[in-house]
Amino acid sequence: MKILVTGGGGFLGMAICRQLLAQGDEPIAMQRRESSALAGLGISQYRGDIRRPGDVRAAAADCSAVIHTAGKAGAWGDPAVYHAINVTGTENVIDACRSLGIRRLVFTSSPSVAHGGGDIEGGNESLPYPDHYAAPYPHSKALAEQTVMAASDGDLSTVSLRPHLVWGPGDNQLLPRLVQRARQGTLKLPGASKRIDTVYIDNAARAHLLALTALDNNAACHGRTYFISNGDPWPQAEIIHALLAAVGVDVRIQSIPASAAVLIGAAAESWWRLSRRRDEPPLTRWSAQQLSTAHWYDISAAREDLGYEPLITMREGLARLRASGLSP
Repeated sequence: MKILVTGGGGFLGMAICRQLLAQGDEPIAMQRRESSALAGLGISQYRGDIRRPGDVRAAAADCSAVIHTAGKAGAWGDPAVYHAINVTGTENVIDACRSLGIRRLVFTSSPSVAHGGGDIEGGNESLPYPDHYAAPYPHSKALAEQTVMAASDGDLSTVSLRPHLVWGPGDNQLLPRLVQRARQGTLKLPGASKRIDTVYIDNAARAHLLALTALDNNAACHGRTYFISNGDPWPQAEIIHALLAAVGVDVRIQSIPASAAVLIGAAAESWWRLSRRRDEPPLTRWSAQQLSTAHWYDISAAREDLGYEPLITMREGLARLRASGLSP
């Protein structure tokens, strides 16, 4: 079965492509740049931009389903760019599914769409969308998620997943950022003792395959969204220490007040705007908010409706990360 994976050259997308290939499907990876890793696996690639409807339709031709992981992540940037990629790009995927008669769509969302500030401990899918978002990323992902959920009907079945802080060998987002901060010396952390959950890459990828299967055999998941994690929240400082230790980096963590982190983030934002810098500040008000609060989620719904179970534990995932020889 041919399955389009948008963002197939990314960290999560590539893991999904590998698992699809292993179970006998034919993944088609769509991304803007050629991936030598995908080419080495013999996976077909389509170079295109999710913002161009024609590119999406061409990539999805002859496919039976779509797993839509492509998107722009980050704590800073032009809201128009986030909207074009995350919202308009998702609308283009839905339109391509309808025009080509594709009946199944799995969308990669984010738990941040339900986090408007304050601790979330054991939250489930009944959490409301906040009235205001402190950054364009969660706002754009929330709009895209709602669009995907509303699109589910008799012709197109959709499901959205919210994987939380994906990590593992090949990570090009979370771990590199942690390593960069650790190399600057002491890591100042406003929520060192706050518990958060994460998800190992193979578990996150498997959840997408399970969701695709569930769209065929469980109507209860149609038009719904699910939190995905390892189901094992740790204190934030403990997770950071463990991840960095697995790639050979030692770090000293200094606890700071949440209010101080927010002030530092606000000051950094102001300086970045005044200096018109194009890179991302080391801290923003939104990232300070995320670092200052507990956020871990109940994955009972994913277990019940999708048959999801985090097969790779945190300890085993850390051992695999260490064994991978990933250099910081």
